[in-house]
Amino acid sequence: MNKVAAISSKADWRGRDMRQTEDWIYRLSSDEIREIDAALKYAKSKGLSGIQVARRDFPLPTFAATIDKITDELANGRGFILIRGFPAQDYSKEDVGTIFWGLGTHIGRPWPQNAQGDVLGDVRDTGRSILDHTVRGYQTRVALPFHTDGSDLVGLLCLRTAKSGGLSSIVSSVACHNELARTRPDLLARHYEPFYYDWRGEQKPGTKPYYTAPTFTLHQGRLFNRYIRGYIDSAQRIAEVPRLTASEREALDALDALTVNEEFRLDMELHVGDMQFINNYVIFHSRTDYVDHDEDDKKRHLKRLWLATDKIGERPAAFQDRGYDMNWWSQTAPKLPAAE
Repeated sequence: MNKVAAISSKADWRGRDMRQTEDWIYRLSSDEIREIDAALKYAKSKGLSGIQVARRDFPLPTFAATIDKITDELANGRGFILIRGFPAQDYSKEDVGTIFWGLGTHIGRPWPQNAQGDVLGDVRDTGRSILDHTVRGYQTRVALPFHTDGSDLVGLLCLRTAKSGGLSSIVSSVACHNELARTRPDLLARHYEPFYYDWRGEQKPGTKPYYTAPTFTLHQGRLFNRYIRGYIDSAQRIAEVPRLTASEREALDALDALTVNEEFRLDMELHVGDMQFINNYVIFHSRTDYVDHDEDDKKRHLKRLWLATDKIGERPAAFQDRGYDMNWWSQTAPKLPAAE
């Protein structure tokens, strides 16, 4: 198969069509909420909370089958879902974190989100500048360009919303890929070759401050993508990184233009308690800028999970080690429970 040809995938969708339906929203029933609450109480009865909880400690006798279908939809279907109706306001912040983690254990295995080995992350403005090369976008309130994270799946749970703004936006990377295949196959071909990425200070000791990865890889009939334009651009500050050519910038700009096109993009406002899960290999995601509340206890705050799932199957070589060597980060990371 010509690697610049359009590919067939259930994850090939457009925002204009998704806005006409709510099939991508799963609304929790009262019975499911009670089952989640019972699982929390069971975990707490064992003296467990947060990342101490394994799947066996968070039993979901009925809802687990639904979660398995949701995970299959993420891995082999549309590639995203919004779970709505969880009453987060009725729980403490710690209990919400335990519930989110507990549900995550039924979806996949935790994946480190940074060089410190954090596995249950916080998405909120820290007051630091994105111009600092050691700062990552989720630590600020600026608009984030469409990008991917470093795991199979990423989940967000909304604890508090911003005063204004902060919309979550997603786009099918498969749809963008296929549009380039139809209109600019020459530019798409460049996205199958590696780009240089800035580690932004999170490289392993003794290694280069950059790495390389292609935007798209086709492996065993499945499309994989990796894309963070900002990190490609900031890698240009490193002397030994080759300068981007005019044609390479054109290829990057063409992809960026598709991600922000309203025909392709889907925006959603996350409510308190909403849980969004996406497949990083077929979805680009972003966030609009936002104005936060003045009071610390009202500021925008989301919990984040990075997860690995066996439903993805074998990953291509470029995606098997997304940077954080398990032996390296686990030396300082909290000890995680066994999967079961």
